Amino acid sequence: MSIILTERAATQIQKQIEKRGHGLGLRLGVKKSGCTGFAYVIEYADETGPDDQVIESHGVKVIISDESMSFLDGTELDYTREGINEAFRFNNPNVKDSCGCGESFSV
Repeated sequence: MSIILTERAATQIQKQIEKRGHGLGLRLGVKKSGCTGFAYVIEYADETGPDDQVIESHGVKVIISDESMSFLDGTELDYTREGINEAFRFNNPNVKDSCGCGESFSV
């Protein structure tokens, strides 16, 4: 099981952790939400738990719970800029459908 982190995403994660002043890495997850079932969760991680997987890429760590990994396995996390908008983008091969607004997905 794995997550693919692009260099752009890793650079952004590192910048955000440095700006925050502390942190182990970025925690990725999913939660039940939206019209199609699930939404991505991104937050800082200050520690890991016994059910976490730690993936290190381009010098940064991404922490994912075993429960969320089943939804995120094989996902590429990228960071994109489109005009004045900047955001992390999930290219998730497990997604079967997503809502029109892009806020939620189903697997």
